Amino acid sequence: MTLKTIALAVTAATVLASTASADSFGYNVGIESQSVQLGQVTSGSDGVVSLYEYHAGEQGALLGTQTVSAGANYDVRVTLDRPAIRDVLAVLTVDGQVTATQELENVR
Repeated sequence: MTLKTIALAVTAATVLASTASADSFGYNVGIESQSVQLGQVTSGSDGVVSLYEYHAGEQGALLGTQTVSAGANYDVRVTLDRPAIRDVLAVLTVDGQVTATQELENVR
């Protein structure tokens, strides 16, 4: 399975291409004190979006998760167990397999 990651600032529109979907992570990523608004997340099957701390190309501690259904999921919000202190990596997992990732920079 081919996986492409595009890194860009949180305020910019985000698009991720993978075999799961042309737009797995949607637009208008927004950060609040205890949650991350991903906008639209599209998945080929039911899955889970997990957010992890991300620094120097290394995935860190799990910050929060949100289940998604097959197809387009609108206004996906992931509640954080604790605030992010660095960049964040969003990971879409379906049936135990990573199908898409998205780096979210400057999440604080």
